[in-house]
This record gives sequence, structure tokens and C-alpha cells, in this order.
Amino acid sequence: MNDTGRLPASILFRTMCRCLLLQASWNFGRLQNIGFLFAMAPALRWLYQDDDLEMAFARHLEKFNTHPYMAGPILGVSLELEEKRRAGEEDLVDVENFKTMTMAPYGAMGDAFFWGGMRPLAAVIALFFALYGSLLAPLVFVLVFNVPHFWCRLVWFWKGYRQGLGMVRTIQGWGFPDLAIRIKETTVILLGGMCAYLVFLLTGEEGMPMVYGLLAAPLICAGVFMVRKGCSSLALLISVALMVFLSVGL
Repeated sequence: MNDTGRLPASILFRTMCRCLLLQASWNFGRLQNIGFLFAMAPALRWLYQDDDLEMAFARHLEKFNTHPYMAGPILGVSLELEEKRRAGEEDLVDVENFKTMTMAPYGAMGDAFFWGGMRPLAAVIALFFALYGSLLAPLVFVLVFNVPHFWCRLVWFWKGYRQGLGMVRTIQGWGFPDLAIRIKETTVILLGGMCAYLVFLLTGEEGMPMVYGLLAAPLICAGVFMVRKGCSSLALLISVALMVFLSVGL
């Protein structure tokens, strides 16, 4: 350990890379705790020795579970808190309480944003390329989804280490819950537009006036309206079935 007590860049880089393996040793007892400790291990070995190192390892073997993409900032802040502990400085909360307070909310935000928002959006954008038989469709999906993924996982790791507990305010400023809702709405609009476009093309292929395809637009708008009003899934399914039945009958 050097005189400044700050972790060298090489240790931070190793910790950041190990963060990608957070769930490689997931277990039913304490979930992601082994993966989190594996990521922290190089830094802990640099900061502590002997009994202090053993206690540091024990601290990070406690139960831990969050969205894997949101673990980066938690890991970065945890390093900063461990540095302060090693230097004898006190902060508003210790590293154990910080992990306990943030892992559940960050897990919920990550689930809504990545699984419920970004993954469907990336799939719809890739579908536009797939419609034209482009081999770029899988690449587009991977890029659209992984740009925010790696930003949150890697860039926010560095920011978490630099800002410490201030990183909580930074993430709060992004408004993840509202952002997830906006992404979901955008996905619905894009998917509805693609469906209307396909109907427009199919009417032309069947020898019908292509303008008939535009009749699908009001139906799609009606479906979006029902979703915004919180209609049940059963009501939406029945409505879609009636629309298909009427379209076939016409």
C-alpha cells in the first residue's frame, strides 16, 4: 500500500474486469456474494493484510443481490468506502450498510430499464433490419442493448470510485424509472408503426388498394390507448382477436 492510500489504476482495472463475472458463481444461499468478493479481492489484498484482510473478506461474503449491470457503481463506491475505512476516516454509512441500502433499489431499476425497456427496444430496432433481410440485424440488437449496459457497468464503476456516496445522487438524477417508461412507450410506438407498415405492404401484394393498409393505424392507436389506460391483458387479447376476425371477414 502506498502513502496516499489510493488504489492504483492497475488494481481498479482488474476489479472492473472482474465485475463482468459477478454471476459466474451465483448461489442460492447468498446469491451474488462470491462474485462480488471475487471482484473486490485484488483491492482488498492491496489495502489490508493478515487479520484485517480476513475480516474484509468476511464483510463481502454477506448476502448480496442486485441487477448485474447496476453492480458497477455499487462496486466502485464500495472501494472508496474501503479506502476510507483503511485510512481511519468515517463516512455517513459504512460499506456494509451502503450495499444493503442500494442493492434492492438498483436491482429493481435495472430490471425495469434493461429487461423491460432496453431489451424489447433493441429487438424492435433489429426487426426493422431483419424485415429487409439484412444480416446486420443481430449486430444492431447487440449494439443497441450493450451500449447502455457497458456504460452503467463500467463507466459508472469509475464514477462510483471517484464520487463515493455522491454517486447515489448521480444515479438518482438519471430518473431511471421514468426513463424506463419512456423507452417502453417508444417501443410500443415503433412496433405499432412496423405492424402498420407490414399491413400496408401485404395489401399491395394481395392486389388490394394499398391505402386499405392505413386502416390498421387507428386500430393500433386504439390498442396503445387501452394500454395507457391500464386495460387488462385479457381485454387486450379479446380486442386483438376481434380486430383480426373483422379484418378477415372484410
